[in-house]
Amino acid sequence: MHLTFPWTAILPLFSSVLVAALPEPAVEALGRSWVSDDIITRDIAVIGGGASGTYAAIRLGELNKTVMLIERKDRLGGHTETYTDPATGINIELGVLEWHNTSIVRDFFARFNVSLTLLSDGGSAGNVPTPIDFTTGKVVTNYIPQDPTAALAVYGAQVARYPYIETGFDLPDPVPSDLLLPFGQFVTKYNISAAADLIFNFNQGAGDYLATPTLYIMKLLCLSVLEGLVTGFLTTAAHDNSLLYERAQAFLLAANSVSLSSYIIAADRDTTGVKIAILTPTGPKLILAKKVLITMPPSLQNLAPFFLDSTEEGIFSKFSSSGYYTGLINNTGIPVTFDIQNLGANTPFNIPQLPGLYSIDNTPVPGLQQFLYGSPTVLSDDAVKSDIIASVKKLKTAGTLNTTTPEFVAFSSHSPFLMSVTSDEIANGFYRKLYGLQGYRSTFYSGAAFHTHDSSLLWEFTEALLPNITASLG
Repeated sequence: MHLTFPWTAILPLFSSVLVAALPEPAVEALGRSWVSDDIITRDIAVIGGGASGTYAAIRLGELNKTVMLIERKDRLGGHTETYTDPATGINIELGVLEWHNTSIVRDFFARFNVSLTLLSDGGSAGNVPTPIDFTTGKVVTNYIPQDPTAALAVYGAQVARYPYIETGFDLPDPVPSDLLLPFGQFVTKYNISAAADLIFNFNQGAGDYLATPTLYIMKLLCLSVLEGLVTGFLTTAAHDNSLLYERAQAFLLAANSVSLSSYIIAADRDTTGVKIAILTPTGPKLILAKKVLITMPPSLQNLAPFFLDSTEEGIFSKFSSSGYYTGLINNTGIPVTFDIQNLGANTPFNIPQLPGLYSIDNTPVPGLQQFLYGSPTVLSDDAVKSDIIASVKKLKTAGTLNTTTPEFVAFSSHSPFLMSVTSDEIANGFYRKLYGLQGYRSTFYSGAAFHTHDSSLLWEFTEALLPNITASLG
């Protein structure tokens, strides 16, 4: 029979950031009777349609496994988001800008006939940024950029000591002490302050950068990224990075292998398989799978429908998360020749205070500026928007620019961003315990929390995980 409890009433609860517990009907969902048309049987359910989930769904299909990819948004791509200006048709990337020039990247794009080219710029207007301290709204007049070349070479030599961080968190025991240092102390220890600001800009989204364990900084600015700074990165020839995911989405839809705008209501996992009740635009469905691959951020809130046991909760509860936000604003009064970099006038290494803006840059669309904003903790979208408006207005109060109240043309939250644990937890084997969850309760994991925020490296991590997933199917 059909389920009769109020699914449409449940949906807002799941989409709200305030949800703290599953409503009782969701708990009962798995035990209800389902009509055959609402039951989907697959080898593997993949949760999350970002870089890792989309790649996994495509590759598992190529390995002759049946898949159902479940994505909360109405599109695939995760942090890869492209805004198209309606007046000019110009594309502006709001997320992923580039990929490594590696075979796994070239092959995945070729799979969907998406041409690649070397990245020449990030899509900005090409202005030299003006350093402004957004705590005051004033230009930082005493700031003199240093040549980072020598310091970056020292940093690179240190990163090269730990090649294993390039592929994940398979750390030795004991964990090298330098990887546990707050990065501010690492900068001082190796006298690389001349590169501190440059490294900071490659670690946007890391939250309290100088207090973050060096391990996470090195994973975001790793050896392959340093090499890419020399050899170049790839982007789409069409200047539309979402094109890859649009074509992957069309392929998966045609194969009945993806469910968009869908929310997980409840899940049951054991050694015999997985049951997942989801709410889709066409009503509730029950997915029966042999295994599940979770690629979304593994926050306790996101994982609530999976009814974690004490082992899982004891591990995932250790994570804390930073916030990272981007978007487009107009009517700011900021001249098209004026880009802004947030710098601290009187802070260590001139690193700006967060929460706050990283930058405001003009785009190729006149009058349209792109902002980047970071926070040590996850903030509400409204809180971020309010602070951005206040920061732009502060430029006028300080007499720096004759700004006006900005309007938001696009806004995207990439939060939770860096999911991290303390140095003590790292030293005490957190990642050994985290990786020990692979396959536990018929569940596997990929995504940034299990490696790093880098689509190219996440594809490699996921590819390495696939043999374990397929072998577990018997």
